[in-house]
Amino acid sequence: MKQTLQLKTSQHLALTPQLQQSIRLLQLSTLELHQEIEQVLSENPLLERLDDPLDRSVRLLADGAINSAPSSSQAGEAPAAQGNGDEGGSAPAESGNGEGGDAGGDSGESGGEGGEDWGEYGRSGSGSGGEDEDGRPQLEASPVTLREHLMEQVRLTCCAARDCALVELVVDALDDNGYLEEPLEDIHARLPEELEIEFDELRTALAMVQSMDPPGVGARSAAECLALQIRRMPGVPMVTRRMALVIVEKYLTWFAQREFNKLKKALDCDDEDLREAQAVIRQCNPHPGAAFASDVSDFVVPDVIVRRAKDGWSVQLNPEVMPRLRVNSLYASLMKQGKSETQMNAQLQEAKWLIKNMRQRFDTILRVAQAIVDRQRNFFSHGAVAMRPLVLREIADTLGLHESTISRVTTQKYMLTPHGMFELKYFFGSHVATEAGGEASSTAIRALIVQLTGAEDPKNPLSDSKIAEMLGEQGMVIARRTVAKYREALKIPPVSLRKSL
Repeated sequence: MKQTLQLKTSQHLALTPQLQQSIRLLQLSTLELHQEIEQVLSENPLLERLDDPLDRSVRLLADGAINSAPSSSQAGEAPAAQGNGDEGGSAPAESGNGEGGDAGGDSGESGGEGGEDWGEYGRSGSGSGGEDEDGRPQLEASPVTLREHLMEQVRLTCCAARDCALVELVVDALDDNGYLEEPLEDIHARLPEELEIEFDELRTALAMVQSMDPPGVGARSAAECLALQIRRMPGVPMVTRRMALVIVEKYLTWFAQREFNKLKKALDCDDEDLREAQAVIRQCNPHPGAAFASDVSDFVVPDVIVRRAKDGWSVQLNPEVMPRLRVNSLYASLMKQGKSETQMNAQLQEAKWLIKNMRQRFDTILRVAQAIVDRQRNFFSHGAVAMRPLVLREIADTLGLHESTISRVTTQKYMLTPHGMFELKYFFGSHVATEAGGEASSTAIRALIVQLTGAEDPKNPLSDSKIAEMLGEQGMVIARRTVAKYREALKIPPVSLRKSL
Protein backbone atom coordinates (compact mmCIF):
# COMPACT_ATOMS: atom_id res chain seq x y z
CA MET A 1 0.00 0.00 0.00
CA LYS A 2 1.54 3.26 -1.19
CA GLN A 3 1.02 6.50 0.75
CA THR A 4 0.80 9.78 -1.17
CA LEU A 5 0.08 13.44 -0.45
CA GLN A 6 -2.55 15.27 -2.48
CA LEU A 7 -3.85 18.84 -2.55
CA LYS A 8 -7.59 19.31 -3.05
CA THR A 9 -9.56 22.55 -3.44
CA SER A 10 -13.14 22.72 -2.15
CA GLN A 11 -15.67 25.30 -1.07
CA HIS A 12 -17.90 25.11 1.99
CA LEU A 13 -20.03 27.52 4.01
CA ALA A 14 -18.79 28.31 7.52
CA LEU A 15 -21.17 29.94 9.95
CA THR A 16 -19.35 32.63 11.85
CA PRO A 17 -20.40 33.36 15.44
CA GLN A 18 -22.02 36.59 14.29
CA LEU A 19 -24.05 34.77 11.61
CA GLN A 20 -25.13 32.12 14.08
CA GLN A 21 -26.30 34.83 16.49
CA SER A 22 -28.15 36.62 13.69
CA ILE A 23 -30.02 33.46 12.71
CA ARG A 24 -30.89 32.70 16.34
CA LEU A 25 -32.22 36.21 17.01
CA LEU A 26 -34.30 36.13 13.85
CA GLN A 27 -36.25 33.05 14.84
CA LEU A 28 -36.93 34.15 18.44
CA SER A 29 -40.30 35.53 19.47
CA THR A 30 -40.57 38.90 21.20
CA LEU A 31 -40.65 37.31 24.65
CA GLU A 32 -37.73 35.01 23.90
CA LEU A 33 -35.78 37.93 22.42
CA HIS A 34 -36.09 40.00 25.60
CA GLN A 35 -35.06 36.98 27.67
CA GLU A 36 -32.01 36.54 25.45
CA ILE A 37 -31.12 40.22 25.86
CA GLU A 38 -31.41 40.04 29.64
CA GLN A 39 -29.06 37.07 29.68
CA VAL A 40 -26.52 38.88 27.51
CA LEU A 41 -26.75 41.99 29.69
CA SER A 42 -25.97 39.93 32.77
CA GLU A 43 -22.88 38.44 31.12
CA ASN A 44 -21.47 41.45 29.21
CA PRO A 45 -20.80 44.58 31.31
CA LEU A 46 -20.02 46.65 28.19
CA LEU A 47 -23.62 46.42 26.99
CA GLU A 48 -26.38 48.43 28.65
CA ARG A 49 -30.08 48.88 28.04
CA LEU A 50 -31.73 52.30 28.16
CA ASP A 51 -35.35 51.11 28.25
CA ASP A 52 -35.18 48.96 31.39
CA PRO A 53 -38.75 47.75 32.06
CA LEU A 54 -38.10 48.01 35.82
CA ASP A 55 -37.26 51.70 35.69
CA ARG A 56 -40.85 52.76 36.33
CA SER A 57 -41.64 50.05 38.84
CA VAL A 58 -42.42 50.77 42.47
CA ARG A 59 -39.36 50.39 44.70
CA LEU A 60 -39.47 50.07 48.49
CA LEU A 61 -36.89 51.36 50.93
CA ALA A 62 -35.58 49.41 53.91
CA ASP A 63 -38.24 50.91 56.21
CA GLY A 64 -41.05 49.94 53.83
CA ALA A 65 -41.60 53.44 52.40
CA ILE A 66 -41.96 54.01 48.68
CA ASN A 67 -38.82 55.29 46.99
CA SER A 68 -39.80 58.35 44.98
CA ALA A 69 -36.31 59.03 43.62
CA PRO A 70 -35.76 58.41 39.90
CA SER A 71 -33.98 55.26 38.86
CA SER A 72 -30.33 55.26 37.91
CA SER A 73 -30.93 54.90 34.19
CA GLN A 74 -33.44 57.75 34.08
CA ALA A 75 -31.27 60.04 36.21
CA GLY A 76 -28.09 59.40 34.25
CA GLU A 77 -29.47 59.20 30.73
CA ALA A 78 -29.50 62.94 29.97
CA PRO A 79 -25.95 63.68 31.27
CA ALA A 80 -24.58 60.63 29.48
CA ALA A 81 -26.11 61.75 26.21
CA GLN A 82 -24.47 65.16 26.59
CA GLY A 83 -20.98 63.94 27.50
CA ASN A 84 -20.47 60.95 25.25
CA GLY A 85 -20.02 62.71 21.96
CA ASP A 86 -19.92 60.14 19.18
CA GLU A 87 -20.28 57.24 21.59
CA GLY A 88 -23.69 58.27 22.90
CA GLY A 89 -25.25 59.33 19.62
CA SER A 90 -28.37 57.73 18.26
CA ALA A 91 -27.84 54.96 15.74
CA PRO A 92 -30.70 54.51 13.27
CA ALA A 93 -31.62 51.04 12.12
CA GLU A 94 -29.85 49.97 8.99
CA SER A 95 -32.08 49.80 5.96
CA GLY A 96 -32.37 46.58 4.02
CA ASN A 97 -30.13 46.30 1.02
CA GLY A 98 -31.58 43.13 -0.44
CA GLU A 99 -28.60 40.96 0.37
CA GLY A 100 -29.22 37.25 0.53
CA GLY A 101 -28.51 34.95 3.40
CA ASP A 102 -30.32 33.34 6.26
CA ALA A 103 -30.03 36.41 8.44
CA GLY A 104 -31.55 38.84 5.97
CA GLY A 105 -28.39 40.92 5.51
CA ASP A 106 -24.62 41.00 5.56
CA SER A 107 -23.39 39.03 8.56
CA GLY A 108 -19.73 39.94 8.36
CA GLU A 109 -17.90 41.63 11.17
CA SER A 110 -18.82 45.19 11.95
CA GLY A 111 -16.49 47.52 10.12
CA GLY A 112 -14.84 50.46 11.82
CA GLU A 113 -15.06 51.93 15.24
CA GLY A 114 -17.53 54.64 14.20
CA GLY A 115 -20.31 56.15 16.24
CA GLU A 116 -23.07 53.93 14.81
CA ASP A 117 -21.48 50.83 16.37
CA TRP A 118 -21.03 52.53 19.73
CA GLY A 119 -24.41 54.21 19.95
CA GLU A 120 -27.73 53.03 21.20
CA TYR A 121 -30.14 51.02 19.09
CA GLY A 122 -33.89 51.38 19.31
CA ARG A 123 -36.50 54.08 19.29
CA SER A 124 -35.45 57.66 19.83
CA GLY A 125 -36.54 59.90 22.67
CA SER A 126 -36.55 59.61 26.40
CA GLY A 127 -37.60 56.35 27.96
CA SER A 128 -39.43 57.99 30.84
CA GLY A 129 -43.20 57.70 30.85
CA GLY A 130 -46.07 59.30 32.63
CA GLU A 131 -46.59 58.35 36.24
CA ASP A 132 -49.87 57.85 38.06
CA GLU A 133 -51.64 61.04 39.01
CA ASP A 134 -51.33 60.49 42.74
CA GLY A 135 -48.05 58.54 42.60
CA ARG A 136 -49.49 55.63 44.59
CA PRO A 137 -48.87 52.08 43.35
CA GLN A 138 -51.82 50.20 41.89
CA LEU A 139 -51.73 46.75 43.47
CA GLU A 140 -53.95 43.99 42.16
CA ALA A 141 -55.91 41.97 44.70
CA SER A 142 -55.30 38.24 44.75
CA PRO A 143 -58.14 36.27 43.14
CA VAL A 144 -60.55 34.36 45.38
CA THR A 145 -60.51 30.61 44.85
CA LEU A 146 -63.56 28.38 44.86
CA ARG A 147 -62.53 26.84 48.17
CA GLU A 148 -62.11 30.24 49.83
CA HIS A 149 -65.50 31.35 48.51
CA LEU A 150 -67.24 28.26 49.88
CA MET A 151 -65.45 28.26 53.22
CA GLU A 152 -66.42 31.90 53.75
CA GLN A 153 -70.06 30.83 53.44
CA VAL A 154 -69.46 27.97 55.86
CA ARG A 155 -68.11 30.39 58.47
CA LEU A 156 -71.27 32.48 58.15
CA THR A 157 -73.54 29.53 58.97
CA CYS A 158 -74.39 28.56 62.53
CA CYS A 159 -73.39 24.90 62.54
CA ALA A 160 -71.41 22.72 64.90
CA ALA A 161 -67.69 22.21 64.56
CA ARG A 162 -68.24 18.60 63.52
CA ASP A 163 -70.58 19.63 60.70
CA CYS A 164 -68.18 22.34 59.54
CA ALA A 165 -65.35 19.81 59.40
CA LEU A 166 -67.44 17.48 57.23
CA VAL A 167 -68.44 20.31 54.90
CA GLU A 168 -64.78 21.29 54.57
CA LEU A 169 -63.98 17.67 53.74
CA VAL A 170 -66.50 17.73 50.89
CA VAL A 171 -65.23 21.12 49.67
CA ASP A 172 -61.67 19.81 49.52
CA ALA A 173 -62.87 16.95 47.29
CA LEU A 174 -64.28 19.30 44.61
CA ASP A 175 -62.43 19.79 41.35
CA ASP A 176 -61.78 23.09 39.57
CA ASN A 177 -65.20 23.00 37.89
CA GLY A 178 -67.02 22.52 41.20
CA TYR A 179 -67.85 18.82 40.67
CA LEU A 180 -67.52 16.04 43.21
CA GLU A 181 -65.88 13.40 41.04
CA GLU A 182 -65.04 10.98 43.86
CA PRO A 183 -68.05 8.93 45.00
CA LEU A 184 -69.38 9.86 48.43
CA GLU A 185 -69.06 6.23 49.49
CA ASP A 186 -65.31 6.25 48.83
CA ILE A 187 -64.88 9.43 50.87
CA HIS A 188 -66.78 7.80 53.75
CA ALA A 189 -64.68 4.66 53.50
CA ARG A 190 -61.45 6.67 53.89
CA LEU A 191 -62.54 8.23 57.18
CA PRO A 192 -61.11 6.71 60.38
CA GLU A 193 -63.56 4.42 62.15
CA GLU A 194 -62.85 5.97 65.56
CA LEU A 195 -64.52 9.19 64.39
CA GLU A 196 -67.83 7.27 64.15
CA ILE A 197 -69.09 9.33 61.21
CA GLU A 198 -72.32 8.07 59.71
CA PHE A 199 -72.90 8.11 55.94
CA ASP A 200 -76.01 10.25 56.43
CA GLU A 201 -73.87 12.95 58.06
CA LEU A 202 -71.64 13.08 55.01
CA ARG A 203 -74.71 13.21 52.77
CA THR A 204 -76.04 16.13 54.80
CA ALA A 205 -72.71 17.93 54.40
CA LEU A 206 -72.93 17.44 50.63
CA ALA A 207 -76.46 18.84 50.61
CA MET A 208 -75.20 21.91 52.48
CA VAL A 209 -72.44 22.41 49.89
CA GLN A 210 -74.97 22.08 47.06
CA SER A 211 -77.06 24.83 48.64
CA MET A 212 -74.19 27.32 48.50
CA ASP A 213 -73.15 29.80 45.86
CA PRO A 214 -72.45 29.36 42.97
CA PRO A 215 -75.54 27.29 42.09
CA GLY A 216 -74.68 23.81 40.89
CA VAL A 217 -71.54 23.41 42.96
CA GLY A 218 -71.06 19.98 44.56
CA ALA A 219 -72.83 18.14 41.74
CA ARG A 220 -71.71 14.66 40.84
CA SER A 221 -72.73 14.81 37.17
CA ALA A 222 -73.71 17.33 34.54
CA ALA A 223 -77.37 16.37 34.87
CA GLU A 224 -77.32 16.97 38.65
CA CYS A 225 -75.47 20.28 38.16
CA LEU A 226 -78.12 21.58 35.75
CA ALA A 227 -80.95 20.29 37.93
CA LEU A 228 -79.58 22.09 41.00
CA GLN A 229 -79.49 25.37 39.08
CA ILE A 230 -82.96 24.94 37.58
CA ARG A 231 -84.49 24.31 41.01
CA ARG A 232 -82.97 27.57 42.33
CA MET A 233 -83.74 29.66 39.24
CA PRO A 234 -86.27 32.40 40.07
CA GLY A 235 -89.19 33.50 37.92
CA VAL A 236 -89.67 30.23 36.02
CA PRO A 237 -93.21 28.87 35.58
CA MET A 238 -93.83 25.58 37.34
CA VAL A 239 -94.70 23.71 34.11
CA THR A 240 -91.57 24.92 32.34
CA ARG A 241 -89.39 24.16 35.38
CA ARG A 242 -90.77 20.63 35.63
CA MET A 243 -90.22 19.96 31.94
CA ALA A 244 -86.65 21.32 32.08
CA LEU A 245 -85.90 19.07 35.08
CA VAL A 246 -87.22 16.02 33.24
CA ILE A 247 -85.06 16.83 30.22
CA VAL A 248 -81.78 17.23 32.16
CA GLU A 249 -82.43 14.23 34.42
CA LYS A 250 -83.70 11.74 31.81
CA TYR A 251 -83.12 13.00 28.26
CA LEU A 252 -79.97 15.10 28.49
CA THR A 253 -78.29 13.07 25.71
CA TRP A 254 -81.18 13.70 23.33
CA PHE A 255 -81.14 17.37 24.23
CA ALA A 256 -77.37 17.63 23.54
CA GLN A 257 -77.81 15.90 20.18
CA ARG A 258 -80.81 18.16 19.36
CA GLU A 259 -83.19 15.24 18.89
CA PHE A 260 -86.18 17.54 19.24
CA ASN A 261 -88.66 15.18 17.61
CA LYS A 262 -87.84 12.44 20.12
CA LEU A 263 -88.09 14.91 22.99
CA LYS A 264 -91.51 16.18 21.88
CA LYS A 265 -92.78 12.63 21.58
CA ALA A 266 -91.36 11.57 24.99
CA LEU A 267 -92.62 14.70 26.78
CA ASP A 268 -95.88 14.98 24.83
CA CYS A 269 -95.39 18.71 24.21
CA ASP A 270 -95.35 21.12 21.30
CA ASP A 271 -92.56 23.31 19.92
CA GLU A 272 -93.41 26.29 22.09
CA ASP A 273 -93.24 24.34 25.37
CA LEU A 274 -89.96 22.70 24.37
CA ARG A 275 -88.54 26.06 23.31
CA GLU A 276 -89.31 27.56 26.74
CA ALA A 277 -87.68 24.61 28.53
CA GLN A 278 -84.68 24.90 26.24
CA ALA A 279 -84.32 28.60 27.12
CA VAL A 280 -84.27 27.73 30.83
CA ILE A 281 -81.61 25.05 30.38
CA ARG A 282 -79.44 27.40 28.32
CA GLN A 283 -79.28 29.83 31.25
CA CYS A 284 -77.47 27.23 33.36
CA ASN A 285 -73.70 27.02 33.72
CA PRO A 286 -72.35 23.46 33.36
CA HIS A 287 -69.06 24.52 35.01
CA PRO A 288 -70.00 26.56 38.09
CA GLY A 289 -66.48 26.57 39.54
CA ALA A 290 -64.76 27.77 36.37
CA ALA A 291 -65.43 31.41 37.29
CA PHE A 292 -62.97 31.06 40.20
CA ALA A 293 -60.17 29.56 38.11
CA SER A 294 -56.88 31.43 38.43
CA ASP A 295 -55.77 30.92 34.84
CA VAL A 296 -53.97 33.99 33.52
CA SER A 297 -54.52 34.88 29.88
CA ASP A 298 -51.44 35.38 27.73
CA PHE A 299 -51.46 38.56 25.67
CA VAL A 300 -49.61 38.89 22.39
CA VAL A 301 -47.68 42.07 21.62
CA PRO A 302 -47.51 42.87 17.88
CA ASP A 303 -44.15 43.18 16.18
CA VAL A 304 -45.48 45.33 13.33
CA ILE A 305 -48.51 47.61 13.00
CA VAL A 306 -50.43 48.18 9.76
CA ARG A 307 -52.25 51.49 9.27
CA ARG A 308 -54.14 53.00 6.38
CA ALA A 309 -52.22 55.76 4.62
CA LYS A 310 -53.06 58.15 1.80
CA ASP A 311 -51.41 55.94 -0.81
CA GLY A 312 -52.54 52.59 0.62
CA TRP A 313 -51.35 50.67 3.67
CA SER A 314 -48.21 51.44 5.65
CA VAL A 315 -46.26 49.07 7.90
CA GLN A 316 -44.38 50.24 10.97
CA LEU A 317 -42.38 48.44 13.61
CA ASN A 318 -43.87 48.48 17.08
CA PRO A 319 -41.51 50.66 19.14
CA GLU A 320 -42.63 48.94 22.36
CA VAL A 321 -40.86 45.69 21.41
CA MET A 322 -37.63 47.29 20.16
CA PRO A 323 -35.01 47.31 22.95
CA ARG A 324 -32.65 50.28 23.16
CA LEU A 325 -29.09 49.00 23.49
CA ARG A 326 -25.71 50.74 23.51
CA VAL A 327 -22.14 50.23 24.66
CA ASN A 328 -21.37 51.56 28.13
CA SER A 329 -19.78 54.99 27.75
CA LEU A 330 -17.36 54.56 30.68
CA TYR A 331 -15.90 51.32 29.34
CA ALA A 332 -15.84 52.79 25.85
CA SER A 333 -13.70 55.75 26.97
CA LEU A 334 -11.31 53.45 28.82
CA MET A 335 -10.84 51.29 25.77
CA LYS A 336 -10.16 54.30 23.56
CA GLN A 337 -7.44 55.32 26.03
CA GLY A 338 -5.91 51.86 25.74
CA LYS A 339 -6.72 50.90 29.34
CA SER A 340 -8.44 47.61 28.54
CA GLU A 341 -7.76 43.91 28.55
CA THR A 342 -8.11 41.30 25.85
CA GLN A 343 -11.29 39.92 27.42
CA MET A 344 -12.85 43.39 27.39
CA ASN A 345 -12.04 43.75 23.69
CA ALA A 346 -13.86 40.49 22.98
CA GLN A 347 -16.87 41.66 24.98
CA LEU A 348 -16.91 44.92 23.05
CA GLN A 349 -16.98 43.01 19.78
CA GLU A 350 -19.83 40.84 21.06
CA ALA A 351 -21.79 43.94 22.09
CA LYS A 352 -21.31 45.50 18.65
CA TRP A 353 -22.38 42.25 16.99
CA LEU A 354 -25.54 42.12 19.06
CA ILE A 355 -26.47 45.73 18.28
CA LYS A 356 -25.97 45.17 14.56
CA ASN A 357 -27.83 41.86 14.53
CA MET A 358 -30.73 43.52 16.32
CA ARG A 359 -30.86 46.10 13.54
CA GLN A 360 -30.86 43.38 10.92
CA ARG A 361 -33.56 41.42 12.73
CA PHE A 362 -36.08 44.25 12.87
CA ASP A 363 -35.16 45.43 9.38
CA THR A 364 -35.84 41.95 7.98
CA ILE A 365 -39.15 41.69 9.85
CA LEU A 366 -40.21 45.07 8.45
CA ARG A 367 -39.26 44.12 4.89
CA VAL A 368 -41.13 40.81 5.05
CA ALA A 369 -44.20 42.42 6.61
CA GLN A 370 -44.25 45.14 3.94
CA ALA A 371 -44.00 42.52 1.19
CA ILE A 372 -46.92 40.60 2.73
CA VAL A 373 -49.05 43.74 2.92
CA ASP A 374 -48.26 44.60 -0.71
CA ARG A 375 -49.59 41.22 -1.83
CA GLN A 376 -52.57 41.02 0.52
CA ARG A 377 -53.98 44.53 0.08
CA ASN A 378 -57.44 43.12 -0.64
CA PHE A 379 -57.43 41.43 2.76
CA PHE A 380 -56.82 44.70 4.59
CA SER A 381 -59.52 46.43 2.54
CA HIS A 382 -62.23 43.73 2.42
CA GLY A 383 -61.39 41.10 5.02
CA ALA A 384 -60.47 37.41 4.99
CA VAL A 385 -62.78 36.61 2.06
CA ALA A 386 -60.40 38.56 -0.20
CA MET A 387 -57.25 36.70 0.86
CA ARG A 388 -55.16 35.54 -2.09
CA PRO A 389 -52.95 32.43 -2.19
CA LEU A 390 -49.40 33.09 -1.03
CA VAL A 391 -46.38 30.87 -0.41
CA LEU A 392 -43.06 31.53 1.29
CA ARG A 393 -41.09 31.23 -1.94
CA GLU A 394 -42.91 34.19 -3.50
CA ILE A 395 -41.81 36.51 -0.69
CA ALA A 396 -38.32 35.01 -0.66
CA ASP A 397 -37.83 35.63 -4.40
CA THR A 398 -39.11 39.19 -4.09
CA LEU A 399 -36.77 40.15 -1.25
CA GLY A 400 -33.80 38.09 -2.39
CA LEU A 401 -33.77 36.04 0.81
CA HIS A 402 -33.78 32.32 1.44
CA GLU A 403 -37.09 30.58 1.99
CA SER A 404 -35.92 29.39 5.42
CA THR A 405 -35.32 33.02 6.41
CA ILE A 406 -38.93 33.90 5.56
CA SER A 407 -40.07 30.92 7.61
CA ARG A 408 -38.08 32.15 10.62
CA VAL A 409 -39.43 35.67 10.28
CA THR A 410 -43.07 34.61 10.03
CA THR A 411 -42.96 32.23 13.01
CA GLN A 412 -44.20 33.73 16.30
CA LYS A 413 -44.17 37.24 14.83
CA TYR A 414 -47.50 39.11 14.95
CA MET A 415 -49.08 41.89 12.94
CA LEU A 416 -51.72 44.27 14.26
CA THR A 417 -54.26 45.13 11.55
CA PRO A 418 -57.66 46.86 11.46
CA HIS A 419 -59.16 43.35 11.36
CA GLY A 420 -57.33 42.11 14.46
CA MET A 421 -54.04 40.50 15.48
CA PHE A 422 -52.60 37.83 13.19
CA GLU A 423 -49.42 35.81 13.06
CA LEU A 424 -47.45 36.47 9.90
CA LYS A 425 -47.90 32.83 8.90
CA TYR A 426 -51.67 33.47 8.75
CA PHE A 427 -51.23 35.29 5.42
CA PHE A 428 -49.71 32.20 3.77
CA GLY A 429 -51.94 29.36 2.66
CA SER A 430 -52.64 26.74 0.06
CA HIS A 431 -54.80 27.36 -2.99
CA VAL A 432 -57.91 25.80 -4.51
CA ALA A 433 -58.56 25.86 -8.23
CA THR A 434 -61.52 27.79 -9.61
CA GLU A 435 -63.63 27.15 -12.67
CA ALA A 436 -62.16 30.19 -14.41
CA GLY A 437 -58.68 28.68 -14.15
CA GLY A 438 -57.59 30.87 -11.26
CA GLU A 439 -56.80 30.12 -7.64
CA ALA A 440 -58.59 30.84 -4.37
CA SER A 441 -56.95 30.90 -0.96
CA SER A 442 -57.93 28.32 1.61
CA THR A 443 -58.20 31.16 4.15
CA ALA A 444 -60.79 32.88 1.97
CA ILE A 445 -62.74 29.64 1.67
CA ARG A 446 -62.80 29.26 5.45
CA ALA A 447 -64.09 32.83 5.76
CA LEU A 448 -66.85 32.07 3.26
CA ILE A 449 -67.84 28.95 5.22
CA VAL A 450 -68.11 31.09 8.36
CA GLN A 451 -70.30 33.58 6.50
CA LEU A 452 -72.56 30.89 5.06
CA THR A 453 -73.08 29.09 8.36
CA GLY A 454 -73.58 32.40 10.17
CA ALA A 455 -76.37 33.45 7.79
CA GLU A 456 -78.11 30.06 7.58
CA ASP A 457 -81.62 29.33 8.82
CA PRO A 458 -81.31 27.76 12.31
CA LYS A 459 -84.33 25.57 11.59
CA ASN A 460 -82.78 24.29 8.37
CA PRO A 461 -78.97 24.55 8.60
CA LEU A 462 -76.70 23.95 5.65
CA SER A 463 -75.08 20.55 5.22
CA ASP A 464 -71.51 20.10 4.05
CA SER A 465 -72.75 19.05 0.61
CA LYS A 466 -74.91 22.14 0.34
CA ILE A 467 -72.01 24.38 1.37
CA ALA A 468 -69.78 22.74 -1.28
CA GLU A 469 -72.53 23.30 -3.85
CA MET A 470 -72.88 26.98 -2.90
CA LEU A 471 -69.11 27.45 -3.11
CA GLY A 472 -69.19 25.80 -6.53
CA GLU A 473 -71.74 28.38 -7.66
CA GLN A 474 -69.13 31.04 -6.81
CA GLY A 475 -66.56 29.25 -8.97
CA MET A 476 -64.68 27.38 -6.23
CA VAL A 477 -64.38 23.67 -6.96
CA ILE A 478 -64.20 22.02 -3.54
CA ALA A 479 -65.22 18.55 -2.32
CA ARG A 480 -67.62 17.86 0.54
CA ARG A 481 -64.91 16.23 2.66
CA THR A 482 -62.76 19.35 2.24
CA VAL A 483 -65.66 21.47 3.50
CA ALA A 484 -65.99 19.13 6.49
CA LYS A 485 -62.25 19.45 7.20
CA TYR A 486 -62.38 23.25 7.10
CA ARG A 487 -65.56 23.31 9.20
CA GLU A 488 -64.00 21.14 11.90
CA ALA A 489 -60.87 23.33 11.89
CA LEU A 490 -63.13 26.35 12.47
CA LYS A 491 -64.83 24.46 15.33
CA ILE A 492 -68.25 24.75 13.67
CA PRO A 493 -70.60 21.94 14.82
CA PRO A 494 -72.08 19.55 12.23
CA VAL A 495 -75.50 20.20 10.78
CA SER A 496 -77.26 17.99 13.34
CA LEU A 497 -75.93 20.08 16.24
CA ARG A 498 -76.68 23.44 14.60
CA LYS A 499 -80.37 22.74 14.19
CA SER A 500 -82.76 24.53 16.53
CA LEU A 501 -86.51 24.64 17.07
